[in-house]
Amino acid sequence: MIRRPRRAVRRGYRSTVDLSHPARSPLGSAVVNCVVYEDGIRQPGDCPADEAVRRVRRSGRGFVWIGLHEPDEAEFKGLADLFGLHPLAVEDAVHAHQRPKVESYDGALFAVFKTCRYVEDEVLTATSEVVDTGELMVFTGQDFVITIRHGRHGSLGPLRERLEASPERLAMGTSSVLHAIADQVVDDCLAVADAVQDDVDRVESEVFNESAGRAGRGDAGRIYQLKRELLELKRAVAPLDRPLGALANRALPGVTADARPYFRDVADHLARLTDQIAAFDNLLDSILQAHLAQVTVAQNEDMRKITAWAAIVAVPTTVCGIYGMNFEHMPGLGWTYGYPAVVALMATACYVLHRSFRRNGWL
Repeated sequence: MIRRPRRAVRRGYRSTVDLSHPARSPLGSAVVNCVVYEDGIRQPGDCPADEAVRRVRRSGRGFVWIGLHEPDEAEFKGLADLFGLHPLAVEDAVHAHQRPKVESYDGALFAVFKTCRYVEDEVLTATSEVVDTGELMVFTGQDFVITIRHGRHGSLGPLRERLEASPERLAMGTSSVLHAIADQVVDDCLAVADAVQDDVDRVESEVFNESAGRAGRGDAGRIYQLKRELLELKRAVAPLDRPLGALANRALPGVTADARPYFRDVADHLARLTDQIAAFDNLLDSILQAHLAQVTVAQNEDMRKITAWAAIVAVPTTVCGIYGMNFEHMPGLGWTYGYPAVVALMATACYVLHRSFRRNGWL
């Protein structure tokens, strides 16, 4: 069970689409594929689930892997009866919207994972969707693996092809498939986190870009929306800690002692991802506070400018108000140079105030 090298995926992240098995099984439209593996090698030909199970149990080696996409109760009932799946687990698998978990039912293991996909946006706005989530359920037994996918992403076709290219991994049994699925789920979340980091860096640069002025400082709506999408990613990632810890440390049906170190490796990467998301959350809090502080400073600057101009305008307003009163005896009314002297006095006072405000940074 050799872990594949991690690929650094950033802005160019794209989810893959499962086109490897377009044919539908006679069991129903929700069944994507039904494949038998013996000694880690995919057996040729497609067959219904009941025939595949008979082949595996007759030979006494290998397992059958059945993949489904959003089955309803009627479509899944036949498989549930065939493999003796617990009704509670069947209900969770059909209706989805479950919290990530691992549960044991009568020798079978039922695991729930949240899948994540980064949504590419040309321009990040206050309503942009950044993270899209889905669900992936896995039933594993001694000789079967059933995967149920909910959502338009999280395809297992490429994963199946990679496993088929490494027969020694598939030969280790159903636990190798479960490990590969858990590994892909965490890797996809890491890729989403890398892409989200680009958005966080972009918002941070916009907020602290002094040369761009107010137009380049973004707005609180975009920051809050990114924080909201980060919360969606956190909801998908954080609950994975308990099921991966159980797979790594507890004796569970179908999970051999040799497989547990590999689950611990996935749990370690999950811990790093959790820390990364927490760091993003704290950074966005700081960016939001900095943005609000910038808004407050900008408002104070506007108020100072308004106050300065009001003080300048108050000088001629006061003088004009005084000399606009209808009194017969006022100083300078009969003076020939009274009008130009008053105008010069008002202009001088306004100039002095303007220079003073400019020197103090109010204008």
